[in-house]
Amino acid sequence: MALSSNLLSNPIPVTDSAQTAPNLQNWKLTLAYDGAGFSGWQVQPGERTIQGELQAALGRVTGESPLPQGSGRTDAGVHALGQVAGFVLQAPIPPVNLLRALNRTLPPAIRILEAKTVSGSFHARHSAVAKTYEYRVFLERPEPDSREEAAICPPFLAPYVYAFPWPLNLEAMEAAALHLVGERDFLSFAATDPDQASRGHHAASNLEEEPTTAIRTIYASTWERRQTEAASLLVYRVRGNGFLHHMVRNLVGTMLDVGRGYRKAEEIPGILAARTRSAAGPTAPARGLFLHSVEYGAPEI
Repeated sequence: MALSSNLLSNPIPVTDSAQTAPNLQNWKLTLAYDGAGFSGWQVQPGERTIQGELQAALGRVTGESPLPQGSGRTDAGVHALGQVAGFVLQAPIPPVNLLRALNRTLPPAIRILEAKTVSGSFHARHSAVAKTYEYRVFLERPEPDSREEAAICPPFLAPYVYAFPWPLNLEAMEAAALHLVGERDFLSFAATDPDQASRGHHAASNLEEEPTTAIRTIYASTWERRQTEAASLLVYRVRGNGFLHHMVRNLVGTMLDVGRGYRKAEEIPGILAARTRSAAGPTAPARGLFLHSVEYGAPEI
């Protein structure tokens, strides 16, 4: 397939041989990215975004520039281990060739893990049945009864964790996390977004509708201690059928208040019932949050 000369001075070959363009193909990409240098997933004028970089890369590789639809819109500074994006192409490209070509032209902070063609009914966001997020907290101060010494967060780890400077009670945080399991109204944990009108404008351009209800189902909500060579981490993992803007970060901020002793785990049901953002705790920083994985139910092919 010949690529337009204004796209690449040294085009990346993506097809095995020249052939007539077949019917449109629906594509699913699974990708990972370091969100530290980006203004989130969603394309924004004058900003460097994951969606924008992926669209530009598709243009350089294929000569087509579909706007990839993500399973969700991660905020500035949020990372992904398994984000999913979907789009339609005319170019008859073998999946392995598209994967290699995109990884050659994308910035190193974005990697395509899998590329595949799927059925026309597949949509990266609307077909998702569950998502899992992780939030990572670096313990700078051990628990009061621990023999561990205070730790300094290494600079190479700092963009990917919340370096927390106070001791935390993990048992209390685990108890708080259990109160979140089930179908709940999470309005108290949704962002009060001063840029909602702007977000709505961009959402329309992405053909994505803003949620009309704050009711979500959480299937699992747990804290665990994770020891690595560089750090002792507390990791929150939450799996649900959907999440509101800033919801996971607001849940984490509230549970960190529980871990510090500012709140009790038994207050969580009351916070949920209040249905107001002011009832919950602070928003944890974006840098500790990872979109871990997205699940799909029906066969995709």
